[in-house]
Amino acid sequence: MMRTKPKLILNKFLKLVIISVILTVFISHIIINDAPLNARASSMSGQIVLEKNSKRVLFQDNADVKMPMASTTKIVTAITVIEHSNLSACVTIPKEAEGVEGSSIYLKEGEVLTVSDLLYGLMLRSGNDAAVALSIAVGGSVEEFAKLMNETARACGAYNSN
Repeated sequence: MMRTKPKLILNKFLKLVIISVILTVFISHIIINDAPLNARASSMSGQIVLEKNSKRVLFQDNADVKMPMASTTKIVTAITVIEHSNLSACVTIPKEAEGVEGSSIYLKEGEVLTVSDLLYGLMLRSGNDAAVALSIAVGGSVEEFAKLMNETARACGAYNSN
């Protein structure tokens, strides 16, 4: 008799529960709103739903239209930093990162924080100043870091992003 690992069964069960909850919420949203999917989808700028394993497109609307930057930029920034740096490394905040427009964690030039702390500031507080500090620390400049981000995006399959 073949023995199945309890942890593997639990992981599969949790994935099924999560997928079921997502589908239930999605389907009840459709029923509650009593509007056709296409009518609601048309109010969104662009979207695509892929099947995880096969990468088969299940639904798409404006999937190839170039859109302005969004929070996904910060996610790709975080992934790029994690792939190209040591999370415990110390970063001295450069002048360019102080007073950056938009959301901020109020970094000051000369302050020293770890890459990990800056990532928390980037992702939890949406700190644009943390993004600039990390990009300079990892890429040498914002421009060079953007090239690394583009490589990360392409490696994830985002071929029309930059």
